[in-house]
Amino acid sequence: MERVTHLDLANLTIREVNQFLHHELDASQTAQVDIQNPDGKHSIAAGMDVDVTVNILGHAGYFVAGMNKQATVTIHGNVGWSVAENIMSGTVRVTGHASQCTAASGHGGLVVIEGNASSRCGISMKGCDIVVRGDVGHFAGFMAQAGRLVVCGDAGPHLGDSLYEAILYVRGNIASLGADAQQQEMTPDDIQALSELLAASGIEAEPHEFKKVASARRLYHWNATERQEY
Repeated sequence: MERVTHLDLANLTIREVNQFLHHELDASQTAQVDIQNPDGKHSIAAGMDVDVTVNILGHAGYFVAGMNKQATVTIHGNVGWSVAENIMSGTVRVTGHASQCTAASGHGGLVVIEGNASSRCGISMKGCDIVVRGDVGHFAGFMAQAGRLVVCGDAGPHLGDSLYEAILYVRGNIASLGADAQQQEMTPDDIQALSELLAASGIEAEPHEFKKVASARRLYHWNATERQEY
């Protein structure tokens, strides 16, 4: 049987929990770690670099599962700012809602928000995939350089502002597009990619119902002779 280790933040500090996850986990031959009583604490399971399942059993605070590599981390509740910030690989799932800056600067891996995500979801993402079952707030995908953001609900104002090569898919209403973002035609490749992302996230939705937003590529080069109004 796979070994499950229980860590209780009612009795342990964040430093002690992360010390176990970073330095003692491999030797313990643990396949799953259940962290109890997170009670909104910050930086839980940050810096993971091992193929293990981590369950955070309750609401958590800022920078949860930041810099994740390999691990599959599920927060069974809501999270504060910057969940999965700078994620490199693995999967981070939130069963509730997420505050600002979900997966900021994420390089790889998959982030799933089963509720809503607040403003600047996917800010400056660099290759990760984000799937949100609900809505996202303003400036989602701001300065996103690579990767894909899927929004099954509505998107707030200034979606994709200063977008580079990331692709955004939105099923619901878009309040407004940001500078240099434009809606583009969904191609068969987009439908295929979106189908795979939805399947990987475990969220059911019809890919043909989504709209695609990508960069118009007018911000790539600054022209001092123009007024630069977009």
